[in-house]
Amino acid sequence: MAEAVLVLPFMLWAYLGLFVYWDAFRSINRIQKASYTISDMVSREMLTINDAYITGMDSVMERLIDGNQDVSIRVTSVTWSQTNQQFQVHWSRTTGGTNLPALTTTTLQSYKSKIPAMSDGDYVVIVETVVPYVPAFNVGISADNVSQFIVTRPRFVPKICMSGVACG
Repeated sequence: MAEAVLVLPFMLWAYLGLFVYWDAFRSINRIQKASYTISDMVSREMLTINDAYITGMDSVMERLIDGNQDVSIRVTSVTWSQTNQQFQVHWSRTTGGTNLPALTTTTLQSYKSKIPAMSDGDYVVIVETVVPYVPAFNVGISADNVSQFIVTRPRFVPKICMSGVACG
């Protein structure tokens, strides 16, 4: 009886810890899969997309992660300029307010280590997502944002065009 009283609190704490760590792993995995789905959807577009399309991606992401979290998404079309020796933003759109401001060519340069080497004039789509994660119990994992950075080439067209942006 005395051993059970001593061991039971440790077993309960271990059970809660395993629950929280498994939940964190599951949430990160779900967010990653949903982010890759969003990136794949954008990369397969053959028609010009608009701001409503990007906003709709926010709703799709929320539905895929099966939660009511505050999802932030930034979709950016990027090209490599051999002349300027830098990545350049073709267009950038964001959802979720100020969590992810739209990228500019200047701010994009801080991400160049994450972008693969490209040929002159090639285009890629960068999809970034940020989703907050709050653990159910305090067992060593703190509340934090789960971020994804996904670079995808357009599948069927040379570049993804955005309404209101020249796409010549």
